[in-house]
Amino acid sequence: MKRKICVVTGSRAEYGLLYTLMKEIEKDNDLQLQLVVTGMHLSPEFGLTYQEIEKDGFTINYKVEMLLSTDTSIGVAKSIGVGIIGFADAFEQLKPDVLILLGDRYEIFAAAQAALVAKIPIAHIAGGDITEGSFDEAIRHSITKMSHLHFVTNEDSKKIVKQLGEDPSRIFNVGSPGIDRIMSLKLLDRKKLEKLLDFTFLEKNLLITFHPVTLDYQHSTQQFKELLEALHSLGPNVGLMFTKPNADPEGQGIIKLLDNFIAIHSNAVVYTSLGQLIYFSLIAEVDAVVGNSSSGVYEVPSFKKPTVNIGDRQEGRILASSVINCAPEKYEIEKAINQAFIKDCSDVVNPYGNGKSSIEILNVIKSINNYNSLLKKHFHKVGEI
Repeated sequence: MKRKICVVTGSRAEYGLLYTLMKEIEKDNDLQLQLVVTGMHLSPEFGLTYQEIEKDGFTINYKVEMLLSTDTSIGVAKSIGVGIIGFADAFEQLKPDVLILLGDRYEIFAAAQAALVAKIPIAHIAGGDITEGSFDEAIRHSITKMSHLHFVTNEDSKKIVKQLGEDPSRIFNVGSPGIDRIMSLKLLDRKKLEKLLDFTFLEKNLLITFHPVTLDYQHSTQQFKELLEALHSLGPNVGLMFTKPNADPEGQGIIKLLDNFIAIHSNAVVYTSLGQLIYFSLIAEVDAVVGNSSSGVYEVPSFKKPTVNIGDRQEGRILASSVINCAPEKYEIEKAINQAFIKDCSDVVNPYGNGKSSIEILNVIKSINNYNSLLKKHFHKVGEI
């Protein structure tokens, strides 16, 4: 009998990181992929991206509707509650042998809580990272404590997961699975991109993604205003391609500011969701990636392109030499972008792996004969490690 491996995805970015692993599970004769989609994938506001998953050939086994139509803190907290109920129903129907979760979003937090109570072993990808500027930090470490196998992206994260009391024999440094996808894709050229996006590249071009900063004293909308002022000051000869932010508190405020900016700048466009092929192809063509997305840290260095990392949303992550940090202030952002325009990234090495993460994760999961044996965990004190 095939072992049932359930994967949960709630956002476009997370799906991109999981894509290659899901394909490897599908190809394996000993495993059955179960796919649960939730969160932004099911929202018209974020492009109904579950349809892109289906176009990629995946069968969706269950949909968990959980996003409330609000971006307030109260709304997010209630969405987590709705999600737990939905995942409880999903897992009762699917009865997976192992649940694979990636990252630190609140949708994934809801899935982990439901699985914990249902006695489903959890394999968690990208635990142990540090991001001091958002509540994702606490969610990530909480999921680590509910998980039974840990696939971290770097040695520092491996040490942190150990520090949280997890069994060292269950922690594996496999790098970021997102790099696997980069290595396998045949990217689109500039002419094809211009046709698909209905946008003509200019003298210089930037790809911009700015997500809410959920723990900062300064409102995310104020930080985003500073970014827009800096981009305006660059002039009309710089092409500005935006992707919309995540469904986090203040996300709708950022979208409103963005729409107003696009309306009066002919050199700027915004896309709800690009899909992985177009997104990665754009990275290869632009002069720099700007914002506070983890993609600028995890994936962009593999393209040997500079990243302007704004504020502290990614504070604590290991950074490649191509990443330029700056404060969320107009003049600091403008200075960092101008630095990026002339930065040589030809010798940059991505610290998050070599594109073999998915195979390594799959090999570990397949090597375990009795998944239920993972459920009872011993807390490993620091002195015992």
